[in-house]
Amino acid sequence: MISRCLSLLSAVLLFPALALATPLADKVTEHQLANGLRLLLVERHDTPTVAAYITIGVGSVNETSETRGVAHLLEHMLFKGTTTLGTTDYAAEKPLLDEIEQVGGELDRLRLQPDADTARIAALELRLKELQEMGRKFVVKDVFSQLYSENGAVGFNAFTSKDMTTYLVSLPANKLELWALLESDRMKHAVLREFYTERDVIREERRRSYETNPDGLLYETLVSTAFNVHPYRNPIIGWHSDIANLSLAETRDFLRRYYAPVNTTIALVGDIQTNEAIALVERYFGNIAPGEPVPAVAAVEPEQRGEKRVTIDFDAEPQLTVAFHKPTLPTRDDYVFDLIDQILGQGRTSRLYRRLVEEQQLATSVSVYGAPGSRYPNLFVIEAVPRHPHTVHEVEAAITAELERLRSEDVSAEELAKARNRLLTDNLRALRSNNGLARMLTTYQILAGDWRYLVSYEERIKELTTGDIRKTAQTWFTPQNRTVVIVQREEARR
Repeated sequence: MISRCLSLLSAVLLFPALALATPLADKVTEHQLANGLRLLLVERHDTPTVAAYITIGVGSVNETSETRGVAHLLEHMLFKGTTTLGTTDYAAEKPLLDEIEQVGGELDRLRLQPDADTARIAALELRLKELQEMGRKFVVKDVFSQLYSENGAVGFNAFTSKDMTTYLVSLPANKLELWALLESDRMKHAVLREFYTERDVIREERRRSYETNPDGLLYETLVSTAFNVHPYRNPIIGWHSDIANLSLAETRDFLRRYYAPVNTTIALVGDIQTNEAIALVERYFGNIAPGEPVPAVAAVEPEQRGEKRVTIDFDAEPQLTVAFHKPTLPTRDDYVFDLIDQILGQGRTSRLYRRLVEEQQLATSVSVYGAPGSRYPNLFVIEAVPRHPHTVHEVEAAITAELERLRSEDVSAEELAKARNRLLTDNLRALRSNNGLARMLTTYQILAGDWRYLVSYEERIKELTTGDIRKTAQTWFTPQNRTVVIVQREEARR
């Protein structure tokens, strides 16, 4: 879960003690390049390192029925190199890559035809295998990771969510120009080599993580059941048939249009000199074409008018999820849900943990989280694993009772204060690192349209009352707004 309750205690940065009262708004420098790229910088000179986050405001929610899974595929593909990195000889490799694309594309088209020539398919499969084998002699594996590692960088990684894609690394401050060189080259000259091989890798990842994994199956079923219309219903990785039929041309077009400056926010947090860092980013990223703004999602999920319930027969220990539709930031109810999350499910003193795990011993675990994204209205999810011999229905009844209690009784002032303090303290702790702050700056610039969402967060949380919590619970924790998914062995249903 990407937490949306990421704030600053007293809206401050975590500098040495004397600077703790300095407002965040005074410490973030914002700069926008002519091509639309937004740069956020924070100087922290306590260690000679820099956290560099590149976040692109495009994720699986922006895919169409023809491109489902492409954002996740591109996350993999952008580690493959460029015209200068990841290859021993791009000039010699390029004709081979073109033929691989031609053969792979024809093969994909034929496989969709019910009366396709099977002999032709077999011949193309053999030819594609030969071409891929020939292409391996040009490939230099893990070139970005190797260069970063050799220069003292750590944490080089990427992740794709419903709402965005992020590439991150922490590196010595004197290697910042290396980062600018590598990442600008990747944005300008990415080469999607080993495309069909990687597509097969992702299909296997899907089988392992969702189709044969009870946790993944439970979550995927929950989301696709709760949403009828909105693209949040689709898995980030894509459905199996989506992955199998993503074309190289579609993937390259998605990359060219959206993985571009106009949709990108970079945060540099650490031992930097602001003016020098701005000049560096201008020099390396300033000549990149702007690209196209990612279109807003037009689909609106209709109001749910009745409970949805699914039971999955699977040879695994039983577990269940209970989810409710809810609004997202910057609505008042979204802030309230941050407190409800703390009260119900965070820590051993939370209501659900005390009742289900400790007092009644109905469950071995219970968790509360938001899903599947944060830019558009989403879900408040409660997940639990029953303790034998108790059943999922006993656990569900206990969850329902706790939700009804929240609807019918005000929480105490003491419980509210405790939840508020724990929420703000947890968020403060999350921002102690350069990585934590860099991630939050780019995340909220993309999600809220302005990183300054962080500045006013504590004030908004402190405005909330016990009455707000009760009213929000009454509004959203209703039977008609509920989706329940259960995983259990078939015999347990009898």
